[in-house]
Amino acid sequence: MAFTFEKYGTFTGPGTPFEYRDNDDFDVSSYDGSSFNLNDVSVCLVNRSESPADYIYMHLNGFRTSTLTLERSSGNIPSFFVNANRSTFSGEVFSNGGAHRLSAKKNFDIPHPNKQGWRLRHTCIEGPENAVYYRGRLTGSNIIELPEYWRGFIDPESISVNLTQIGSQQDLIVEKIEWGTRIIIKSGSSSSIDCYYIVYANRIDGENLIVEYEGNSPADYPGNNDEYSIVGWNYDVRS
Repeated sequence: MAFTFEKYGTFTGPGTPFEYRDNDDFDVSSYDGSSFNLNDVSVCLVNRSESPADYIYMHLNGFRTSTLTLERSSGNIPSFFVNANRSTFSGEVFSNGGAHRLSAKKNFDIPHPNKQGWRLRHTCIEGPENAVYYRGRLTGSNIIELPEYWRGFIDPESISVNLTQIGSQQDLIVEKIEWGTRIIIKSGSSSSIDCYYIVYANRIDGENLIVEYEGNSPADYPGNNDEYSIVGWNYDVRS
């Protein structure tokens, strides 16, 4: 497969078609620094071995220098790789497919479950630890049984409990946490217990999260990067 730089032909990729003509060539050697046509500032990489020929085109938008586009004649570029020890972007990085900053949030975006023609987007809760939660409702009992798989999975000393009383004031108290497997609740008013609960705990199946560190990219993380998948770095880099 051989690629060549060319200035002729018609680019008919996913964006606006662009015509190449001989007089569109921007000759750097003759440029006097005064002005030039922005449509002239472009690079076209052509693979003539494909039928039809496959074009990759990098261009300005013809009106201003604020937008630089890289696109392909036959559709989306399947993969785009940059092999560099360091890449620096001065500004936000956006995914056109998700229309969001890749570095900012972890999202899901799905068809709306009950509104035709709408979509639903949620963003993950984030925090300074590798935590898990377990929630439910406690009625007619004073014991929250934690999942069996939490044994050897979470740090029992990291467990915290939130309780929300239902229907009446019950003066609920976490009396004790037994062996990291169950939580004993007590009512200070000796009333029947009816509440929602949510339990958080920190995982122990890996190293503790290093929240702040010196560096220029996720590659500089001082811990074990193999334990993490970073949005906009390891995944969600759209083809």
